[in-house]
Amino acid sequence: MGRFITDDKRTHTCGELRADNAGEDVVLMGWVDDRRDFGSLLFLTLRDRYGVTQVTFDRDSHPELFAVADESRPEWVVAIAGTVRARSGGINERMATGEVEVIPTRIEILSRAEVPKFPIRDEVDASEDLRLQWRFLDLRRGPIQRNIVLRAEVTHIVRSFLHDEKFLDLETPILTKSTPEGARDYLVPSRVHDGQFYALPQSPQLFKQLYMIAGYDRYFQICRCFRDEDLRADRQPEFTQIDMEMSFIDVDDIIGVCERMMARVWKETRGVDLPLPMQRMSFAEAIDRFGVDNPDLRYGLELCDLSDVVADSDFGVFSGAVKSGGRVKAIAVPGGAKFSRKQIDGYTELVKRYGAKGLAWCKLGDEGWTGPITKFFDGDAQAAINGATGATAGDALFFVADRKSVVSTALGNLRKSLAADLDMIPADEWRFVWITDFPLLEYDEDDKRYYATHHPFTSPHPDDFELLDSDPGKVRARAYDLVLNGNEVGGGSIRIHDTQVQSRMFEVLGIDEEEAQEKFGFLLKALAHGAPPHGGLAFGLDRLVMLLTGAGSLRDVIAYPKTASASCLMTEAPGPVDDDQLKDLHIKLRRPSE
Repeated sequence: MGRFITDDKRTHTCGELRADNAGEDVVLMGWVDDRRDFGSLLFLTLRDRYGVTQVTFDRDSHPELFAVADESRPEWVVAIAGTVRARSGGINERMATGEVEVIPTRIEILSRAEVPKFPIRDEVDASEDLRLQWRFLDLRRGPIQRNIVLRAEVTHIVRSFLHDEKFLDLETPILTKSTPEGARDYLVPSRVHDGQFYALPQSPQLFKQLYMIAGYDRYFQICRCFRDEDLRADRQPEFTQIDMEMSFIDVDDIIGVCERMMARVWKETRGVDLPLPMQRMSFAEAIDRFGVDNPDLRYGLELCDLSDVVADSDFGVFSGAVKSGGRVKAIAVPGGAKFSRKQIDGYTELVKRYGAKGLAWCKLGDEGWTGPITKFFDGDAQAAINGATGATAGDALFFVADRKSVVSTALGNLRKSLAADLDMIPADEWRFVWITDFPLLEYDEDDKRYYATHHPFTSPHPDDFELLDSDPGKVRARAYDLVLNGNEVGGGSIRIHDTQVQSRMFEVLGIDEEEAQEKFGFLLKALAHGAPPHGGLAFGLDRLVMLLTGAGSLRDVIAYPKTASASCLMTEAPGPVDDDQLKDLHIKLRRPSE
């Protein structure tokens, strides 16, 4: 068999060979993807991340090579030298390399492998927990591998685009100070400073503002962020942001850069030309029409406000809600008259989860309404509601009457469920929309105080500044989110750069000077030394890639994700540490029994 193949260099990948390569001598290295034994002929399919190539062994022509190949099993790593030959048995249309095969002259087994815990195939009948436990095997599977490769391509495109736009790729600290940013911090005890803690950053927010104050007018970073919060399919304790900040700009400048970047990403990864400029919609309009601030615009089912229409109706649930300052809204559901009572009961339970007391409904037929509330509405009232909602025979109407926030949230989430159940969501359609003019502040009824909707450094809208004294809840923020197909993929704001405005913001939030200095002192000092107008935005890289690939979960686009309980099944993190390590950190654990 000659000298070791590993003395040679790999000449081609397993996805590279084509008919033009016929007659060439090559060296391939990879994993055995499949083996097919036909007695005197043995076919090995060799795999790497670029694709697969068939290698054909003939027992009669090369018995010594055949014997080594016959020993090989799936997931063994082998090196093969040979000659490329056009396939004599016809082209395999399912393989990019299906026009050719390699006739080997040498083979070397580089590494043997245990039988994997599940087949390395695109479709596997294995639980997600098992795949996460053996993630290094799961990462070999085509779907996951393609996701991770596309993720790398996206980051390359983003870096290239932002470099061309004169952004600087700058780093910010990982070990930093705990500052209130809306979620629970991950804390890191200090060995040197007894009783003191670092925090892992929830975002680089304060540091990127410092870069602006320091004169680095265009910053970006593809950075890791950490939040100790309850998890779900689209949330991870550690995640990646495309983080950006710019000086001497306004909202339109930031939006323009971000739109061009998204257009570049979609063009180079999906071959799709995104229409620019993208649609914009105020927060108030989004809530009014869709019930949520991240509306999916790929389908209708818009909310219709019927408060004025039903204010004097005989149905006390509706008229009473309006009289108490609430709202009555409805969704007209095309073809909804076919819903069974069981289905409607399921939708009723759904809106209850979002605070609604119930779901009123009716079905529309040729003779008018049917359903529990029909008796409260005569023909004229039915016609008025039908006209306002656009409902026609064969449709259903679903109503919620309650406080404005409850009505919006309940129907907004019902809308999503209805669209999925009715198969109304088109595939391969990309509907971007900017949501603007968010409320600057949110009032907490329990604490009897205002909190920043975004963060305390978000600039109020200049037209609303005087309302900070008279009606803070009506102040709009110079904040903006980019929403794609119902998913928030990025968000940011223009920041406060004037120390007097910042002081006024702290007053409204109930943060006195001592607390402000304790939590944000370093930023306040910087603001007092000449801060330019600045603002920025952060995209969730994980979520962007999830949408680009059509993956069902963030875990499918992150190489080493955590489970819903924030644990890593592969490394078994988090795990215990020994007492000596705790002693170094001046920490003593309180056991459950204590």
